[in-house]
Amino acid sequence: MRQAQRRPRGAVREGLVAAGLELAAAGQRLGAIGTAYLEFARVEPGLFATAFAVPQQHAYGLPDDGTGRDRSPLGQLRAALDELVEAGVLRPERRDGIEFPIWSAVHGLAVLAGSGPLRDVPDATRQRLEELTFTFIGAGLAG
Repeated sequence: MRQAQRRPRGAVREGLVAAGLELAAAGQRLGAIGTAYLEFARVEPGLFATAFAVPQQHAYGLPDDGTGRDRSPLGQLRAALDELVEAGVLRPERRDGIEFPIWSAVHGLAVLAGSGPLRDVPDATRQRLEELTFTFIGAGLAG
């Protein structure tokens, strides 16, 4: 199970590297995290399911990599949201806890399109659903 939980972390990190770690716009970083998360769920459905088949409450805090930063997908999402606050895109009063509705939207799409009722939609439809989800999240952050 620990291996399964570490794999999304690596996939998200690889997605960030592919998008460029030095992205100027915090919104692009947020999009890269969501895209990498969905890609991992699509490419590694068994590990994705295993990572979330926890028999008890999970602390959602994996040991850091020695830098003091949480490198889990949730930690990376939190860091990107903090960057959005610093960039003036997300109002500070809206920041607390907003990672959970965002995670819910992306994770929900991953499950619906993975093993759920949307598993057989054409790739173009899946891509459109991803775009709609990211647009929805962006509108929620701006609101």
